Amino acid sequence: MKLKYQIIIDDIKSKILSGDYQVGEQIPTESILQEMYKVSRHTVRKAILELSNDGFLRSEKGSGTYVSNYYQLKGNGKSKRKTIGVITTYISDYIFPSIIRGIESRLNAEDYSLLLASTNNDVEQEKKALEMMLAFGVDGLIVEPTKSNLYNPNIAYYLAFKEQDVPFIMVNAYYEELEVPFFCLDDVKSSYLATNDLIAKGHTKIGLIAKMDDLQGKFRMKGYIKALGEAKLRFQAEHVYSFTTETKPDLKVKLKEFLHENMDGMTAIVCYNDEVALEVVNVCRKLNIAIPDQLSVIGQDNSYMAKNANIKLTTLTHPQEKMGHDAAEWIIRKLQGKKDLKNENYYQPELIQGETVKDLTEDAEGRFW
Repeated sequence: MKLKYQIIIDDIKSKILSGDYQVGEQIPTESILQEMYKVSRHTVRKAILELSNDGFLRSEKGSGTYVSNYYQLKGNGKSKRKTIGVITTYISDYIFPSIIRGIESRLNAEDYSLLLASTNNDVEQEKKALEMMLAFGVDGLIVEPTKSNLYNPNIAYYLAFKEQDVPFIMVNAYYEELEVPFFCLDDVKSSYLATNDLIAKGHTKIGLIAKMDDLQGKFRMKGYIKALGEAKLRFQAEHVYSFTTETKPDLKVKLKEFLHENMDGMTAIVCYNDEVALEVVNVCRKLNIAIPDQLSVIGQDNSYMAKNANIKLTTLTHPQEKMGHDAAEWIIRKLQGKKDLKNENYYQPELIQGETVKDLTEDAEGRFW
């Protein structure tokens, strides 16, 4: 449990970093802070002293306590070497090590430092990461948004970076409510290509597994729906299973239920990504559902998981390391004062044929399982 004075420090620091308290603004008096936080005067003074020592506040005798930006000046005076902050949802999982490797290789070439943080796709952890970056005084920021398909309560922090003229760019997704540069895969096209490949192979009952708290999931569902519509195939809600970051731990159990209820009607599934696709494959093995004879499965992202699996997964490409490299290049060029930089980039996916999709047009009996 946090000590009472630390709670005050964290709250006031958050208000300063998010812009609720502006530089030069007087903060509430000690007596008001006592009432706000239900603590003693000693606790308030201890918090103010620490915030002052860290450069967030300054006290004027007989006048009051004011917001200071000395914390920024202290950070900027440490070294002439520029530091780029990098915030991703995860660090060691899935495609994220490759993205980070791309960022790091480009920054190292220019002798830039990298300050890394992850959010575990949790907005509270994103808030802490953003506060760390602001307090440190990073020169630029590369962000993979957290729960990008939902309202983000940390928008004020991104606006604070804008107000301080700290350039930032988003990768993999972006916040639609912000006008911000971004480099993303064309996620609509990725699922569109996946669904079209199945349709071309004679599948008409195609399911979808989508993660819906991230923008990628929203766009990948859009591509799936677009392909069905163009082929004049009916969208069937019962063939769609959606999950979120919070419900992901239950995915294996839910997939068993989903497949058990829908196997009579589905011949194929487009999955949110390779991780989900391989989970489907594993569940099918336990349920004695043959892949691809009874169920065709397509992943997305061409991750290391797909490359190292004991079955060659049909999937789609993702730029991964190139995306990271290009985002770092954008930040470097922005800091160098380059104009007319490309602020939006959609990488085009390509289908990688594996052994998890059955071509029903080659089935002599035209049988649907």
